[in-house]
Amino acid sequence: MTKKIVVRTGDVAGFFDRARNAAKRADQGGTFDGTVTLSFEDPQKMFTVLSASRRRIMKEVLLEPKTINELVVRLHRDRTAITRDVGLLEQMGLIISQRQSNPGHGVQKLVSPVASKIEMVATLG
Repeated sequence: MTKKIVVRTGDVAGFFDRARNAAKRADQGGTFDGTVTLSFEDPQKMFTVLSASRRRIMKEVLLEPKTINELVVRLHRDRTAITRDVGLLEQMGLIISQRQSNPGHGVQKLVSPVASKIEMVATLG
């Protein structure tokens, strides 16, 4: 499991600066701390993609992996909406899901975090 994910805002120049520094560190045999950074140029876009309802899903699975059904009950939301949000968060690399046997009921999807900690950082202006 990744140690930490940082979701942040920043411009393209900042992204390339961080990438250049990481490449230098790798060339010099430096170590990496297990942090993954996802960047958005626009804070509004970041908070649109990581809406309050999606952040609640992330909080729930950070506490303990949960099935889609458990998320539906726990968050009092529609199964279709939860499934759609889980898919988007999975595409973003913030959570993972895997199918598992649910004896007597077929198959269920278990949702887990990809990191033990997720930080969101937005800089305005």
